[in-house]
Amino acid sequence: MSGAGQTNASGGFRQLHGLGVACGLAAGVWLGAAEAPTKLVNSGLSPFAISLCMVAGVFAARWTVPTLLKGTRYVFADLKENKHLIFTAILAGMLWAVANTLTVFAIRDVGLTIAFPLWNTNALVGILWGSLLFGELKGASSKNIAKVLLGALAILVAAVMLGFSTIHGGGAHTGRAVQGVLAAAGASLLWGTMYIPYRKAYISGMNPLSFVTVFTIGELGTVLALVLALDGGTKAAIFHSPETKHLLFWLFLGGFAWVIGDLFQQYAAKYLGIGRGIPLSNTNQMWGLAWGVLVFGEMAHADLAHKLLVAVGSLVMILGALAISTAVATEGENARTKQALLRECDRYGLKYDRVLRSYSGVEGGNRDERRGWWDYAIVAAALGVFAYLGMNARAPELGMNMTWLWVLAAVLAVTAVGCGWGLWKATRFS
Repeated sequence: MSGAGQTNASGGFRQLHGLGVACGLAAGVWLGAAEAPTKLVNSGLSPFAISLCMVAGVFAARWTVPTLLKGTRYVFADLKENKHLIFTAILAGMLWAVANTLTVFAIRDVGLTIAFPLWNTNALVGILWGSLLFGELKGASSKNIAKVLLGALAILVAAVMLGFSTIHGGGAHTGRAVQGVLAAAGASLLWGTMYIPYRKAYISGMNPLSFVTVFTIGELGTVLALVLALDGGTKAAIFHSPETKHLLFWLFLGGFAWVIGDLFQQYAAKYLGIGRGIPLSNTNQMWGLAWGVLVFGEMAHADLAHKLLVAVGSLVMILGALAISTAVATEGENARTKQALLRECDRYGLKYDRVLRSYSGVEGGNRDERRGWWDYAIVAAALGVFAYLGMNARAPELGMNMTWLWVLAAVLAVTAVGCGWGLWKATRFS
């Protein structure tokens, strides 16, 4: 590659900071919405069954979205070029699946508003791993280090405030409080560790769309194994009970929303690093609360003190996100990132110029992005599954404000279209 091209790729680090910030914030919007279907944990389904249904929806979406955006020819060419990362992606999916199952236990035992901020400490775990393994924040200015660390802490503190804002009166979950807290803490540790494979994939030049395609195999295989081993095996209610049929659509829908959010989170982790990208995506707590309060009326009878916690917590979270958003990496930090890229290239025999271009959002090679008939078959099959489940669905027996539901749905659509268009224009989803 020419010297000019290499300079452009290096300069892309700074140019793509804003795009990474947008992806992190968009991830928060979608990941927050994805938690709404977990309210069905009170429907009688076991946490294992809830997780399996959501991951089945994730599986359908994670094969469909990359197929729509790039085509399977592109995805498999990228996997062939980065075959050393296939097991890494599967391992990440396994960690995600176990963590997701733990969150369902946590929601059941201590409630969503307590569990959410506890497992969102994964951002601090991610910052630690990013610094130790990938040199993130090393070489950064003291001002940027302060912005990232204080911003992440502010988001965590705000998450706790927002969580406590929705606690009114009695402790319906106190009988299993310890188990719930431990489940949420375990999810935090696993999710924080899961970001190691994320980052490793992207400093090796892998496309996020290819990564999540393999990632989902680890997810689905793991939750299926958990159901078979710990939830009754082939006799588990999820496989036989007709009472669960009307719930599947909503859980699949939650899994689909999670995929959109996670894809944006993947791009944030690629272009910002896990130390910046993950705290931004953890603003999902604020959006999860918005769904709970505005759509499900969770604070209809809250007193002034709880409403004040919401206002102050939201403001603190916005300030934390603003601090991280303005912490643009300096040349010293970018130099450490390039060292991490070079280390991966030496370890696996990769071409540094190609990896640098890919990491900087520059599409490399002449990969075939034409769609084959099987691409359309994949999309049609996924749509068919959602249509079938939708025809058998019943509205959950929950009071909902339909006006706010449509407002928040519109926010989801605008966020996805706007951020997706930005990714296409700047990187062609590279």
